[in-house]
Amino acid sequence: MTHPRTDWTRAALAALALTAAAVGQAQSPEPQPLTIGETVTLDALGEAREVNIVLPLGYGEEPDKRWPVVYLLDGGEAQDLFMGAGLQRWNTIWGRSKDAIIVGIATRNRQRELLPPTADEAEAKRYPTAGQSAAFRAWIADIVKPMVEARFRTDGTSVLVGESAAGHFVVETWATAPAMFTGYAAISPSLQWDFEALSRKPLGEGKRPPLYLSLADEGGATETGMMRLLSSLPPSQPYCFSDRRTELRHATSLHGLLPEALQYLLPTGADYLEEYGMVLRCEKRGG
Repeated sequence: MTHPRTDWTRAALAALALTAAAVGQAQSPEPQPLTIGETVTLDALGEAREVNIVLPLGYGEEPDKRWPVVYLLDGGEAQDLFMGAGLQRWNTIWGRSKDAIIVGIATRNRQRELLPPTADEAEAKRYPTAGQSAAFRAWIADIVKPMVEARFRTDGTSVLVGESAAGHFVVETWATAPAMFTGYAAISPSLQWDFEALSRKPLGEGKRPPLYLSLADEGGATETGMMRLLSSLPPSQPYCFSDRRTELRHATSLHGLLPEALQYLLPTGADYLEEYGMVLRCEKRGG
């Protein structure tokens, strides 16, 4: 036979459980989606391609305000989009760089889309599809930028950011089509590509937009390509070279230096940044 006290205890525990569940439901409302941006799918080089847009937090609250745009290469959801948007938002919180619209451009075959043809047989064998950077650049210029400028309140300032192969694309764009953007950031660019050919090409006349360059521990032809490029820049060219060869690895350069690159290209004029360690390090600079 079950003892009456045992029956009472079970009933009390059941009542307490029901009460706790009711309180828990009252204190735990239904979760809502957390939306940070939107995605537009376009056709690029014969395949679907996502362009991801993250707007500033105040975009909807200031209908008359216009914003700069940061175009982030390798900006897919499984690539650098969230890191890039997060670092840009962190910069904004501290006043390190201006708030901006982030446009993450997804890549599929990075060597195909971001690099020009190569005369290096070893590179061509390793990356047989490489070499369509000019077509990818034309797609950004003719399709992506006009779409962004038509749909969003942009202020005419546009920055192109890329790392590694995407950094090579940034430098190539700055050298061959400088008017596409108002600023460029090439973090650890793969300047070893095609026997360092990009660093050997004459730049021609005319002042180009500001260029942020950095070097990590890459060494070899990547380093010699960078040093040749720096030596070719005219004194009037505005640029910042952040030398991190003894501090950063190739794998850590993007998230280590993107805040600094944005500080250089989208400055706020804040006079307290150095106090908080947000130093713009330009071992070499011009302009």
